Amino acid sequence: MKFLVYSQPSPRVRYTFKQVLEHLLGLEVIFTNEIEQFVGHSGPKCSYGTQALGQELFFKTSGLLFERGINASISPKVSFIEKTPYFFEINDTKAGMPYDIFSASFYLLSRYEEYIPHSKDAYGFRATESLAFKEGFLQLPVIDIWALEVKKIIQDRFPDIQFPKKQASVSLICEVNEAYAYRKKGWFRNLKGYFKDLLTLQIKRIVQRTKVVLKLEKDPYQVYNFMINTARKHRANIQFFFGLGDYSYHEKSINYQSQTYQRLVKSIADYCSIGIRFSADALENEQTQKLEQNRFENITHLKASASFCQYAKLNLPTTYRNLIEHEVEVDYSMGYLNNAGFRAGTSTPFFFYDLEYEIQTPLKIVSFCISKNAFSSFKTVTKAQQATLKIVDVVKKVNGNIVIYINNDLFDTSSEKYNFWHKMYLYFVQLHKVN
Repeated sequence: MKFLVYSQPSPRVRYTFKQVLEHLLGLEVIFTNEIEQFVGHSGPKCSYGTQALGQELFFKTSGLLFERGINASISPKVSFIEKTPYFFEINDTKAGMPYDIFSASFYLLSRYEEYIPHSKDAYGFRATESLAFKEGFLQLPVIDIWALEVKKIIQDRFPDIQFPKKQASVSLICEVNEAYAYRKKGWFRNLKGYFKDLLTLQIKRIVQRTKVVLKLEKDPYQVYNFMINTARKHRANIQFFFGLGDYSYHEKSINYQSQTYQRLVKSIADYCSIGIRFSADALENEQTQKLEQNRFENITHLKASASFCQYAKLNLPTTYRNLIEHEVEVDYSMGYLNNAGFRAGTSTPFFFYDLEYEIQTPLKIVSFCISKNAFSSFKTVTKAQQATLKIVDVVKKVNGNIVIYINNDLFDTSSEKYNFWHKMYLYFVQLHKVN
């Protein structure tokens, strides 16, 4: 069943209504700016503008979706109703809602605040700079919550309308920064590692390195079979992202030309989905990015359609424009490295909107809401699981997507946190079974 939206032409309106009504609620949305067509439409419909046309379902605009360009003076005022945040308040008794949740959704999805001058850290936009962090709703997929409220309003007005059913999902993404800790790194790098471990009195690592170099023990980062088999056993989704950059300050993995490394990448591709992890150097240089992409495709004979940016580092809109230029279809870097939560306000994949060009792009964004660094402060597995479950519960209520970002080096048996991460991984892969 088609859902008709009356509005004056605006790429922002088209983008946001499609995201909320179509991608989140499953309606087929069509648009018109002709009153006659709107009045003559016998199916479900609504209008969006400054005033109602008559007695139709009406959502009033706050104005943001009809603007062009970036207004650096925008500073949304957040209010809470039963612990749910709202902003862009409007006053009109004819409106279906007292807040323009479509403008609010666009503000978060477009990452409007990341275009406005702000302070950055080494990874780009900081969570502490975001409206969601400052107002205390970072761990809520607010757009998904608002969409369900819109759904109820539409159902009340059009009882015969049918919404498709959605199910919550859980998936893990593993960024492989270093495929191996010691294996195939050459005598110079291992010798350098020995001196470093000796200076810091890491005796356990010295013994471990020696055993791996002498092929008496498996490399501690070589945990891929464990990760894949455990995920498959519990029917959990996992996807690996491999780096193929040249050795540098950021890139510490073995040479991409190593047959051992290439066999590893190709073998994992036989059992689960893989993608390319662009190095921090590639994110600063378009030619380097293309070079790494070519390496991935030559090794795997697969298109590099899925990507992750090292350290989840994003510089909007440049990073995404480069990915689009190189025909990447899906990126998984939208999230905060050191904070759990929803950077774009949603747990549902969405298309990147380029604010400067005022256009919806073909690049799909999948946001992660849980990351390894966000759990570094937890001293016990129990507390970490409680923090995880808090996010999982709210996402499952909106039938959203829980994406968890980890690294293979978490399972290094010489690490003090090995037992912690081993137990957390077993917990993560079973989250989809949690009611």
